Amino acid sequence: MVLKEMTRPLSLALTEEHEMLLAAVRDFAQREIAPVAAEYDESGEFPIDTVRKMGEMGLMGIEMPEEYGGAGMDTLAHVLTMIEIAKADASHSTILSVNNSLYCNGILWFGSEAQKREWITPVASGEEIGAYSLTEPMSGSDAGNMASRAVLNEAGSHYIINGRKSWVTSAPFADRIVLFTMTADNPPRSPHSNGGKQKGKITAFLIDTREPGFSRGKTEPKLGIRASATSEIIFDNYACPVENVLGGVGQGFKIAMTVLDAGRIGIAAQALGIAEAAYEAALIYAREREAFGAPIGSYQMIQQKIADMKTRIEAGRALIYQAIIAKERALAKGTRYTSEASMAKLFCSETAAFVTDEALQIHGGMGYSKELPLERYYRDARITRIYEGTSEIQRMVIARKELGLR
Repeated sequence: MVLKEMTRPLSLALTEEHEMLLAAVRDFAQREIAPVAAEYDESGEFPIDTVRKMGEMGLMGIEMPEEYGGAGMDTLAHVLTMIEIAKADASHSTILSVNNSLYCNGILWFGSEAQKREWITPVASGEEIGAYSLTEPMSGSDAGNMASRAVLNEAGSHYIINGRKSWVTSAPFADRIVLFTMTADNPPRSPHSNGGKQKGKITAFLIDTREPGFSRGKTEPKLGIRASATSEIIFDNYACPVENVLGGVGQGFKIAMTVLDAGRIGIAAQALGIAEAAYEAALIYAREREAFGAPIGSYQMIQQKIADMKTRIEAGRALIYQAIIAKERALAKGTRYTSEASMAKLFCSETAAFVTDEALQIHGGMGYSKELPLERYYRDARITRIYEGTSEIQRMVIARKELGLR
């Protein structure tokens, strides 16, 4: 039996530029976002003012080259930013993640030079908001089971798009969207039909939401990340120029999965940020809260919780750093880093669930009250095990890679 070479342990060191970014983002997050997070969570209102400020700081396109309106930094900078923003408010970090990982990356890696300049620049600079649309009402983890269709018109100049997409983050405010839909010669049975699976391949399109034929459906009333607006989007004979096909007809599935690898690193960082916020709150409470004549942190059962939370957080950080290194190597070689991204996302999302639950337990009844942010952390953490690939999908991806299955 031949054993494959083991991955050599690696680490990342923060440069002076990273340290400066970290300090600036932490200050901004705690000064501008944290004080208004509970209010936005309660109202469900989209935090457009602070999102614009994130754009002014260069955070909405942190990995994008400066020539396309971005900050020109690396994946580690994106991760550090995601963690600090998520510690203040997960909703803001969700908006940030979609803009960077899912929208901008796909165009940077697969777009033409003209597409990069037209479609990345206004979004990376924060002037406009980007979104990514893959899911449909009957197509979640099974991305290939799409009912929406794009049919080339007789003149060959435009694709006519019809269908309904669901769970589109930032859709109520998005100016531009990377859309994934089926390209096929035969049209759907009705403009909004979700039935009748038809032959075709997934293609990515660049969508301007201000054009005729595009509309927004119901906004989802969510358990957590409530200030991150999520809604359906509807296409009714939307005419998309052929110049707005991203990466070539039939290349959509490859693009979607490649982009999700990067997105999963971002969500792992988000989950870690939520976990850190909950842990730090529990640590302070365990030092200050007294019971039976002593701080509750002096009791072994509380100490066990603190030790377990801290250990899982640091293990999650190590997996994220491993995924960052794998991503940088993969981009240089033109390969994938799916397994590393999936492991980081799986572990960190489940760590967020564990840590927020334990932190709430340490706080007792006060943790269950909206007077403290613990219950918000608890609700926000739950989505990290679902979006950008459920925990079940991550386990399948990891296992199939280890078993050598396609």
